[in-house]
Parts: sequence; structure tokens; C-alpha cells
Amino acid sequence: MENNTESNGVKATGSFINNFINEDLSGHTQDIVTRFPPEPNGYLHIGHAKSICLNFGLAKEYGGKCNLRFDDTNPAKEDTEFVESIKEDIKWLGFDWEDRLYYASSYFDKMYEYAVRLIKKGKAFVCDMSADEVREARGDLKSPGKESPYRNRSIEENLEIFERMKNGEFADGEKTLRAKIDMSSPNINMRDPVIYRIAHMTHHATGDKWCIYPMYDYAHPVEDAIEGVTHSICTMEFEDHRPLYDWVINELDFEVKPRQIEFAKLNLSNTIMGKRFLRNLVETGQVDGWDDPRLITLSGIRRRGYTPESIRAFCDMIGVSKANSTVDTAQLEYCIREDLKPKTKVVMAVLDPIKLIIDNYPEDMTEMLEIENHPDNETLGKRRVSFSRELWIERADFEEIPPKKYFRLTPGMEVRLKGAYFVTCVGCDKDDNGNVTAVHATYDPATKSGLNFTERKVKGTIHWVDCKTAVPAQVNLYESLVVPDENGELVLNPNSRTVMSAYVESCLKEAEKTERFQFMRNGYFIADSKHHTKEDPVFDRIVSLKSSFRPEKGN
Repeated sequence: MENNTESNGVKATGSFINNFINEDLSGHTQDIVTRFPPEPNGYLHIGHAKSICLNFGLAKEYGGKCNLRFDDTNPAKEDTEFVESIKEDIKWLGFDWEDRLYYASSYFDKMYEYAVRLIKKGKAFVCDMSADEVREARGDLKSPGKESPYRNRSIEENLEIFERMKNGEFADGEKTLRAKIDMSSPNINMRDPVIYRIAHMTHHATGDKWCIYPMYDYAHPVEDAIEGVTHSICTMEFEDHRPLYDWVINELDFEVKPRQIEFAKLNLSNTIMGKRFLRNLVETGQVDGWDDPRLITLSGIRRRGYTPESIRAFCDMIGVSKANSTVDTAQLEYCIREDLKPKTKVVMAVLDPIKLIIDNYPEDMTEMLEIENHPDNETLGKRRVSFSRELWIERADFEEIPPKKYFRLTPGMEVRLKGAYFVTCVGCDKDDNGNVTAVHATYDPATKSGLNFTERKVKGTIHWVDCKTAVPAQVNLYESLVVPDENGELVLNPNSRTVMSAYVESCLKEAEKTERFQFMRNGYFIADSKHHTKEDPVFDRIVSLKSSFRPEKGN
């Protein structure tokens, strides 16, 4: 797959969704209108990114428009905080709803009028059954449901009681408005579903104006029709609800009759994306807010360092289908590597430091070495790095008794210090417990980088940081937030975040928040958007350098 920063959404070309739209367009002209309808009861996650890219991408593909509509029909868990976060996420992904920002709550008056119209047509009735009684009477796939004893109330009585419901004369759960369809329907969603319930709650947008609220299955088609949506793209759990969607559209005789099309939602390996799960993690303090870099929320992966280009490329790569499947998280990681690889400066940082002392290097001497900022991108230029007798290296780059095929520092082994010299390990210091506290080496001045030394070669190159100019920094390494237990169930990973006390090159003391780097041999990192300062640097690892994913040919 080529890096494509111009990706504007899921490529649905040639998919079943395109077939449906092309079928609708056959023989006549129609302005295509899609919509992205989030409920403002939490922060968006990577699964929503697929829907955003798909809906905005389809609109662009057909020269149409995509609306942003907040489906705020449930005041229990909705908040303006979530509204603002969703708008920020969509803009970050690179999409623009222009002047088409809508709220379901703006249509509450219209929805009420349409419900009255259904009552007058004999297609809706007020029911006094409790939620449990409704559920029990609904039946199951093997047996039909039982009609409500209130199903045959007169139109006049239904209109009167429904108005009293609106006026707040009844308690929560005391009455509902139900569509009158077919209690023997093989589709349980068509067995006289509830379309309005009583809820004495303050709404984040309408305040206390309403104490009855529409159910989503009723509100969804009404909103689409009012806005002139032509194609309502939903995930597969709404497939069985489509007959009810069409029933509402047809019974209310809307001029625009939207078509609902379902696709499989995104499932990522070793990931739980349910809003209820994410909300619980946040509210119980098990993570550091909705933008915790370990979360798969869009604000979390943005803080983690993922780019909008990489998310769009990922959504483009996985495409759309009707079959549920699980995408390997490695595929998402591949996309961010491909995006960052050609454009991110490569610097040196030692995450688990141990001191390297070059015994034959002058104690009072410091050199300034010139090192390229990227091995394959000359436009990123070069930088000057200080070098002296004592350096920090990775603890894993020294082994007193090395395993096979170990090409780093070990007694008698010569390696290259990146951009500097060849050094040969001559031993190490240990504390009273036998732990290595420092490594000793000698250097060969003739091997200085840039002198084209060819007399001998070394198999290993390691990175380093000069002790004299090293900048202490906190580095956060991340693993999956959840991992499978012995029974295959996903549980919280106690090692999801590892905090390291590292040393980084002096140039990184000027790093700005959200600036990205490749730490040589350690992965891609970002200066944390919340906690990083020039006085106390904090870097989060975006992704490691190694990938287990290999794209298929043609991707």
C-alpha cells in the first residue's frame, strides 16, 4: 500500500453500497445526501471513524452532501461535552459538514405532530402496560405476541391521553405510545413497538420543555426524511429494524423516502469499543479520561499520536462489507507507520539507560557530530549532536554472556556508535549484587563517521546519548488495554502502560507538544499533548517499529 495522505474516506466504489445507490440513480438525477448521526452520550471511537469516512466519502464520490446530526433523543446520558468532542473529532479527521449541523431535539415538535398524525390514522395507540409486561407480551421467534388490552382505544381517547402525557400528568413508565402494526409479525421489531416514552428529565438542549421523548426507531426515519437524506447508512444491527424504518416513512407519507443500507461495523482484535465499557473505565478512574492514549477513542488515539491521514488510510484499506469480521490491530498500526515513516525526524533516545565509558577518549573533550535527520529524506536536513567520553546506551545493548547472533556490545565485540565511531567492549563494572552498572569500551579514531573507513566492517550499530547534554524525559510505552485471559475473555491488561525514565538528545528539549519523532530502534513517539513541557518532557510511544502485518498485493 502506498502512503496516501489524500485519502478522503472509505473507497466504496464497486461495493454493494454503490450498487444500491447506482440502482437508485438509474435513469434519473438525484442529489445524494448521507448523514453521520452520533448520539452525544460519549466520545467517538475508531469504529465511528469507519462510519464517518464512509458517509462523508460516499457524499464526495457522488457529488452530494453529508449532514452531521446529533441524535439526542435520550437525555439520560447526553451532554454538551460529548457534542463538542464529536465535532472536534470529525474536523480532525478532515471532514466538513459545512452549514448542515442538525439536532434530533430540534425536531421534537415535528415528531410530536407526526405521532399525532399516526394516532389519527389509527396507526398508534397509548398503552398502559409496564415495560416488563410489554416485553413478555411481545412473544419470541417461535410464538406470536399478544395484543395489548389498550390497543383498541378510540382515536379521540388516544389523542387526549397522549396530550396529557406531553403535559406531564403521568409518571415515568406509566404509559407509552406504541405503533399499531402486527403482533404476529415474524419480525419482533414490528410487534407494536414503543415509539414514545415518558421521561421527566432535563434535556441538554431543550431543558424541561419535554417530558416525553421519541424512541430511536421512530426518530431515526423521521429525522432522515425531514433533512432530505437519500441513503441512511447504518451498521448491521439495524438490518432487522429496516421494516420499521420503512413503515414510519410510508405511513407518514414523506416526499423524500430515504433508503436504509446496512454494513458491518468495525471490530478490532484485543479491543472493546462499546460505549458502556469505555464510559465505565472513564467514570471509575481506570483510565485517565476519554483521551487516555490507551483508549481506542478518537481523542485517545489522537493524543497517542495517530494522524488523520493514517486513520483514513486504514478505513480505506479495510473497506466495507455485510459480513462481520475482526480486523487485526496490526493493520491499524501498519497504516500509522506508513504515514510517519517518510516524514518523521529520526533522533536518539535511550529508554533504559546504562552508562558507556570510552576509556581512551579524552576526558575533557567534546565533539559536535553531524547526523542526518532521516536516512531516506534529505529534505529533513541534518543536526549537530554532541559526543564525549561518557554516553548513555540501552541496557539491552550489552550482554556479558551473549546469546547466539548477538551483534551488540559484549566483551571483545566491536560495534558502530550511530554517526560516531567504532567501539570495542573491554569489560564492565558491577555492584555488590553483581548487577552491571557501567560498560567500558575503547574507540578507533580512524573509524569516525564520514571518513569512509573500509578496512573492516561491523555487524551492529547502536544508538546513544551524550551524558553531558542528555535531557531527562518521561517516556510512556503502551500495550493493548485489554488482553485475553486463560478462558479467552478480554480483561484489563495490568501492563497496558509502562513509564520509563529515559535520556533523549538535547535537540528534544525544544520539542513542542504533539510533535512527532522516530526514536531510533525504539519506535515512533509524540510529545504528550497534556503533560509535555520543555522543562519536563513527556513522550508517548505511538507504535513500535516492527510490524506483524503484511498488506496483500494491490493494497
